[in-house]
Amino acid sequence: MKLNKITSALLSGLAILIFACSLSCKKSTSSGSNNPPPPPPPPDTTTYQLVWADEFDDDSIDMNTWNFERGGNGWGNNEQEYYQADNASIENGNLVITARKETVGTNQYTSSRMTTQGKKEFEYGIIEARIKLPVVKGLWPAFWMLGSDINTVPWPKCGEIDIMEHINTDSLIYGTMHWDNNGHVQEGSHTTSSPSAYHVYSMEWTKFGIKWYIDSLQYYRSDNFTNGSEEFQAPFFILLNVAVGGNWPGQDIDDSLLPAKMYVDYVRVYQKK
Repeated sequence: MKLNKITSALLSGLAILIFACSLSCKKSTSSGSNNPPPPPPPPDTTTYQLVWADEFDDDSIDMNTWNFERGGNGWGNNEQEYYQADNASIENGNLVITARKETVGTNQYTSSRMTTQGKKEFEYGIIEARIKLPVVKGLWPAFWMLGSDINTVPWPKCGEIDIMEHINTDSLIYGTMHWDNNGHVQEGSHTTSSPSAYHVYSMEWTKFGIKWYIDSLQYYRSDNFTNGSEEFQAPFFILLNVAVGGNWPGQDIDDSLLPAKMYVDYVRVYQKK
C-alpha cells in the first residue's frame, strides 16, 4: 500500500511537470528578442485549470475571439491615435500591435485596440499575458478588462480592471481597478520592472478581491470588494491596446522611435476547478 501511494504521488508530480512544460516552454525564440527567458510555470494545477487561451500560433488573428475597435475620437482620454485593424498582426507566434506615425483623418498616429467583448468573457480566475512592451515617450500600452455590461451601464459603474499599464520610458508597471461608489473610485499600485523584456502580467480575481503579479511575484492586493464594488461580481472581457498620447502619458510623442511594437506571446485564463 505504501509503495502504491509513493508511485501514485510520483506519477501525479510528473503529470504536473509535463503540463507546465507544455505551456511555459512553448517557444524558445520570439520576434523582437534573441532567446527570451522562459516564462514562469502556470498556476497551481491542483487548484486552477486552463479554461481558455490564445497562443497566437496561427497565421492570422482569430476573429472568433477578437474584435477590433475603430476610431480616433480620443477614447475619453484625449488620445491621439486612430485605432484600426491594420496595426495588428501575427509575427513568429506573437500578436503584435504597432503604433505608427501616419495620418488617418485628423489623427496623426495609428494603432490597434482589441477586445474579446461578446466572445470571451469571464467572471473570476487568473488572467495572464506574456508581453514585451514598447518603451517610448508618449506611448501607453495596456492589458486590461471592462465589465461586459458597459453598453448598458456607463463607465465606471461597469467596472474596470487594469492588469498592466505602462507609460512613457520609465520602469513602472501599474495595476488598478476602477468602479463607482457615489462617483469614480480607484485603487491600485505599481512596481518596477524591465518593460522592454518579456514578462508575465497577471491577476488573481476572486469574489473577495484582486491580487496583481509580475512573473508570479505579487506586488499588490485589494480586498476592497465590500466598499460598494459589486461591479466585480460579474463577467468582464479582455482588452489589449497601445494608445498614443493621452491625459496620463502626455501629448509629447517621440516620433523618432516610431513605429513601435507591443509583442504578446499569449493570453491565458485559468479558473478554479
